[in-house]
Amino acid sequence: MNAGPDSGITVRDAAPPDAPQLARLLTLAYLHQWTYTAERVTARLHAPTTERFTLTAEQAGQVVAGLDADPFPTAPGSLRVQLYGEPAAFTPLYLQALARAGRAGTRRLLSVVREDHRPQVAFLTAAGWRNAYQSWGAQLDLTAFTFTPFRPLEERHYLAGTEVHRFAADDRAAPWDALHALYRQGLQDAPRNPTTTHDADTPAYFREMVAGGQVFAALHGTQVRSYTALTVDGRGVASEHTATRPQDRSRGLATLVKATALDWAAREGFRTAGTGGTVANLPMLRVNARLGYRTEAMWLTWVRTVPPGVTSRA
Repeated sequence: MNAGPDSGITVRDAAPPDAPQLARLLTLAYLHQWTYTAERVTARLHAPTTERFTLTAEQAGQVVAGLDADPFPTAPGSLRVQLYGEPAAFTPLYLQALARAGRAGTRRLLSVVREDHRPQVAFLTAAGWRNAYQSWGAQLDLTAFTFTPFRPLEERHYLAGTEVHRFAADDRAAPWDALHALYRQGLQDAPRNPTTTHDADTPAYFREMVAGGQVFAALHGTQVRSYTALTVDGRGVASEHTATRPQDRSRGLATLVKATALDWAAREGFRTAGTGGTVANLPMLRVNARLGYRTEAMWLTWVRTVPPGVTSRA
């Protein structure tokens, strides 16, 4: 597909030889928050489908931009598109993706960008997308974290019969059924946002989510009152999910289990901790503020309905 007689931009399906340049453009687009490798991009290019594909924009024989499209598991009938590279190529890439989405019967498109990803924000705004949801990410420097401020909270719950226990993901003695039940309760009660909603709530998905990490649970006897799950990534950890029983909320238990988890991570030599969620989850925002997390630029979820009758001529 040629983008226009004067643009000099041609849009086509990505191929494995494009992987190094696409990886570089992706890393730049995400402001080096993540580093993409050619191997990771190549693996993606080997399995395109009608709902999962990558387009490239070429100009003067060089790949200058790309678009990734994937199903959005928590938003049925939707396709997630991510644009990166030269902003002048965003329009032809988007029009080609829109045509494919229309032929596949996709009802809407979503794009998730951080508010400081300025070229993407400017394009989505101009193209008539709606900023429907906002999410936050936050980081904590574990080298400066101390559990001392949370000792009185720990002591108060200990005297009332509640202790925080740590379970490895392969610990057969862990109360996995109760933890999964609380995980499901937390999903039902937390504010909804397609970007921050977990893909599934099955026991198998829960065990996969915590695989390779640690679970910290506040137990009163055999009852799980609150828990948090940490996963490990290099020299950092990330909070995957935190939940507290409805009758135990507003008692500091989420703060206690997360503080205990962070204390463990700091003592194990991890240097950073990350977390995030929808901006509508004010209780968790307050918990993370108490723990010392510093919020980053917001993640914005943009939505665009696929117009009826869109064809390959779009």
